[in-house]
Amino acid sequence: MSSTDDEAPRLTLRERKKLRTRAAIRRAAYRLVGARPWETITTEQLAAAADVSPSTVTRYFPVKEDILLTDDADELLEARLLARPAGEDPLDSLRAVVTDAVSAALAEQREQVLLRARLLVELPAVRARLTETTAETAQRLAGVLARRTGRDADDLEVRVFTAAVLAALREATVYWAEQGHDPEALVPLLGRTVDALRGGPALRARP
Repeated sequence: MSSTDDEAPRLTLRERKKLRTRAAIRRAAYRLVGARPWETITTEQLAAAADVSPSTVTRYFPVKEDILLTDDADELLEARLLARPAGEDPLDSLRAVVTDAVSAALAEQREQVLLRARLLVELPAVRARLTETTAETAQRLAGVLARRTGRDADDLEVRVFTAAVLAALREATVYWAEQGHDPEALVPLLGRTVDALRGGPALRARP
């Protein structure tokens, strides 16, 4: 997922600098992983490739797998969610911010997205970390939805709703990666996932 200053007017200069540093580290990681196994790449090698210090790498990405999984900072996703039209259904709002980010990534960083999908299938550590980061992002976005709906910041229904939606979208992404990760299939698959959630969790046998 990529971003520009015009797309994120709510971000401060410091936050935009953070995004640029994160992007530089990520680009370096993708260059390295194209030439050697991910498990063998050290923090020092990542730092040298990105022209930053090892401490900068660990400060921005305390868990190495995050470099492969996180694109937009959570602050940017929050800003996009806050900017959605007032009164919009929360499910539609979450669908929009996620699919917009995914569409931008496929348009601008397709090879990186496909490489990430391959690693998601091949490396259990990447899949496990995806589950953790999805839960962390859901907590942050739940706070935004609470504000938009006039609920308390720690409202149970908001937390359950947001966690369920983000977990479902994560599972759809893993499914897409396992099924051959066709670039044209991901956004429709995420939309299909949201449609399934909209009707409730009932699952009926096919005739």
